[in-house]
Amino acid sequence: MQEHMGKWMKWMEDLSKAGKMTGGLPLKGEGKTVNSRGVITDGPYAEGKEVVGGYMTIKAASMDEALQISKDCPIFEFDGTVEVREIQSMDM
Repeated sequence: MQEHMGKWMKWMEDLSKAGKMTGGLPLKGEGKTVNSRGVITDGPYAEGKEVVGGYMTIKAASMDEALQISKDCPIFEFDGTVEVREIQSMDM
């Protein structure tokens, strides 16, 4: 696990040095969920089908460039998935 974490640190450091990574943090395992009725329950749970472990924001000129950057993500060593999405502006 320590070796794998080293790969994450190197990958993020390289992206930062290239001016591509603009932010990101891991998420803690514990938390709560809120549904549309306002009911609060314990969760999320790691045994769920999909778990979000963290997020990164990167600077890319296009979706294609962002996809290329994601191909080197260390999560793929554990058959993980990367979701690439553009941040939507909230301009009014």
